[in-house]
Amino acid sequence: MKLCLAILVLTTAGAQAAETLRVAPGESLEQVIAKARTSPKPVTIELRDGMYFLDKPIVLGPQDAGLTLAAYRDEKPILSGGRRITGWRLGTNEVWTAAATGDFRELWVNGRRAARARYPTKGYLAVAEVLDAPPAEKWMEGQTRFRFKEGDLKAWASMADAEVVVMNRWVESRLPVVSVDENEKIVTFGKRSVFALDKGDLYYLENIREALAPGMWYLDRSADSVGYRPLPGEDLQTAEVIAPVLPQVLRLEGAERVTLRGLTFAHTEWTLPKDLSGFPQAAVGVPGAVWGERARECTFEQCTFTHLGDYALELGLGCQGNRVVGCEMSDLGAGGIKIGEPAIREEPAERTFGNTVADCRIHDGGKLFHSAVGVWIGQSADNIITHNLIHDFYYTGISIGWTWGYGQALATGNQVEWNRVHHVGALSDGDGPILSDMGGIYTLGNQHGTVIRNNLFDDIAGLRYGGWGIYFDEGTTDILAENNIVYRTTHGGFHQHYGKDNIVRNNIFAFGRDWQLQRTRAEPHLSFTFERNIVYWDKGNLLGGNWDGDQYTVSSNLLWRTDGKPLELPAGFQSGHSVIADPLFVAPANGDFSLRPESPAFRLGFKPIDTSQIGPRKLR
Repeated sequence: MKLCLAILVLTTAGAQAAETLRVAPGESLEQVIAKARTSPKPVTIELRDGMYFLDKPIVLGPQDAGLTLAAYRDEKPILSGGRRITGWRLGTNEVWTAAATGDFRELWVNGRRAARARYPTKGYLAVAEVLDAPPAEKWMEGQTRFRFKEGDLKAWASMADAEVVVMNRWVESRLPVVSVDENEKIVTFGKRSVFALDKGDLYYLENIREALAPGMWYLDRSADSVGYRPLPGEDLQTAEVIAPVLPQVLRLEGAERVTLRGLTFAHTEWTLPKDLSGFPQAAVGVPGAVWGERARECTFEQCTFTHLGDYALELGLGCQGNRVVGCEMSDLGAGGIKIGEPAIREEPAERTFGNTVADCRIHDGGKLFHSAVGVWIGQSADNIITHNLIHDFYYTGISIGWTWGYGQALATGNQVEWNRVHHVGALSDGDGPILSDMGGIYTLGNQHGTVIRNNLFDDIAGLRYGGWGIYFDEGTTDILAENNIVYRTTHGGFHQHYGKDNIVRNNIFAFGRDWQLQRTRAEPHLSFTFERNIVYWDKGNLLGGNWDGDQYTVSSNLLWRTDGKPLELPAGFQSGHSVIADPLFVAPANGDFSLRPESPAFRLGFKPIDTSQIGPRKLR
């Protein structure tokens, strides 16, 4: 009885020490935040249901320590960086038009991302011939034109507003059209492509008025108007049509112990600078719609990030100890979450580390910047990425590290566990692959203490090359990858370009299309230890790349080729006591890789992999 009384007194005292404010759409959230700053008590601001159109991003700083912004009960407040477009008038060919100023690449109609008028409507064209190609060693120098195939492009009247999006290697380039010469079949751009183009690179055009189909829109910059052709049943006089205005809706500038709960962040767009057509990898220069610098111990809890033109959330310089829990990120112009920076910061206070992303659903990204990734970790240590579901990105699912080779690197001690990553490269709807050189998880540089454990990676597809499940790229060092299941990849379950002292243990690699395992570079040190894994395939080869030398250790693996073709093991596998036998999976064709009790894998020391806890957990 005394114990219960003590708890009641503490709870009451805590309740008396807090203050709650409420705000509704149409009222000034900024003014309510200013009022909260004058309170000597911790403040919770509850937002009522509806759309909060912002004319500038909300900025929270050190003066907001301990503040909570939360949805009122189960309501759905939306912080929007957009504006409604109204005054639609019906014109010719079932096209409705309205006044619209500015330059934007996204439009949402009744909560659906409308397609920017695209040619071809589906699928892709291919570069017929590369012009002005640099020498091979200068492949990072782009071009301003290429030759197209007969009949692919025309000098349409709306070409002055058009943009070609061309996919090359592992990036996209957004190239404004300057001219189309139908006789010479040459299209010329106002920017250079990110890298030198190759014959056969895929591309498409956007913002072509002549290509308008139902559900598509077109921006006429010269007339300051937007045109839209409705889907059957859509009424533009009653529809909610929103265009983006702000690049960000929330900025955490030195904020500490701020909690965001149950909020939706929507309708942003970030535009490339005039001299850039894209970025050299992972759309790394695209910021987050919600952006943090020196944010400490802040929490995003059951928030939604959707209808965005950039990354959903960025925890940049000096962000430490933040938590992102139970959130959903979808319909993303770029990727999901960026943690850290490309730069190496020498001062501990400026380094980003110790952040957690747990139980989140991150999907349907790369809508504008196709090379963006689900979760990107740059020069940042000791982050935890756990129990997330990541899918439907054109490029990598999870990317860790930003040092190519064996130089200084800060991406150490990261934990990637219990995640499901699927449909990377080729989407669930069958679109793609359009890019190359990707992985379910991709790593770079020294990663001492990083662990990739108990994850499921499947349906990873590269275009020309590089649809790998676990991809240790340049200089990857000292990673442990164990208890993962990888299946249905185009180029292999595991690939190490070059690196050292990595351990790949107790994993299942199944159903690679071309190869199962790859190693690109032999070096005068131990590349990796590959032990107690199961490799299981029905087509393609066991090994790809370069397996020269003896600087890798192979031990106690179980190999089985289901198509009955003979399997000849290289010396490294023969000396490692590998066994050729059916592992006796329960239902591998259906993605069930649990082992029957009589499996020969157990005699090699293989430990069963528990998949029951993979993916987001139910939160209270």
